[in-house]
Formats: sequence, C-alpha cells, structure tokens
Amino acid sequence: MRKKSIVFLFCVLLFSVLPGFAEDGLRVAHVDSKLIFDGYKGTKKAQEEYDRQVAKWEQQANLLQKELAAIKEKLAKQSLMLSDEKRKELEADYAKKDTELKEFIDRVYGRTGELITENEKVSAPIISLIKKAVTEIALQEGYDMVVDRATGAVLFWKDENDLTKKVLDYLNSH
Repeated sequence: MRKKSIVFLFCVLLFSVLPGFAEDGLRVAHVDSKLIFDGYKGTKKAQEEYDRQVAKWEQQANLLQKELAAIKEKLAKQSLMLSDEKRKELEADYAKKDTELKEFIDRVYGRTGELITENEKVSAPIISLIKKAVTEIALQEGYDMVVDRATGAVLFWKDENDLTKKVLDYLNSH
C-alpha cells in the first residue's frame, strides 16, 4: 500500500512539474546500456580477463571432483580388502575432500563469492566510463535527463531540475 502511495505521489508531482518544464523545453533522452556495454570494444578485453579467471576456477573444481571420485572408486573397489583402519582413513579422506570441494564451490560460486567479485572488478571501470560518456554527451547536447531503456534507471539529470528540497520545505512548512 505504501509503495502504491509513493508511486502515486511521484506521478502527481511529475505531471504537475512537467508542464513547467515543457515551457523551457525539457529535453529527455534515452540509451540502452546493455547495447552500449556489449558493443564497447573495452568490454571484450574485460570479458576475456573474466573468462580466464573463470576457467582457472573450473579447472580447480574439476581437479577436486576427480580427486573425490578417485577416493570413492578406491573405496568401492577395495573396501572388502582393506583393513578397518585403512577403510576409515579413506573415508576420512573422502569426507575431507568432499568438504574441501563444497567450501571451494561456496567460496567461488556462492552468493557473495569470488565469481561475483571478479565480475564487478572487471565491469566497474566500463560502467564508470559509460556513465561518464552519458553525462558528457548529455551536457554537450543540452539534455535535462537521460533514461536507460535496459534498466529504467535515470542515468543523468540536471541538478537544477531537482525539486527534493522544495518538496521537503513545502511539506515541513504545512
């Protein structure tokens, strides 16, 4: 309910303010950040760097899985011939390797894992360049606002069009 009220209030404010901007010729542009990101030449280099790191992690995961499978196979084939002590030792090795694999997968591929961190590391400079380019072009071309078609986010706006303080002053004075 509160979200609907906020959206409604935003729409009322937007439509009450837009006629004033129309007199001055509010200029709104849009971009597709996904197309820009994918089409930018620097993205290819960053993607290659990211892919190399992902390949290293996949190799590590595959090695751990092979080691785990080898221990499991040894246990299955030799369990009848092994002494209790040797069998328990292999079972402990298996449990240790299984835990190591699970921890590796969580550390690398988990919700806050290294995969996400690496992705942010290689894409952040590109995103920053895109934002800078959008701002520079918007200012050069005289736009008041630039909206991203891919995300719906406002990427640029002129500070002179910000009514936040006026709305707060109005609300606090009434």
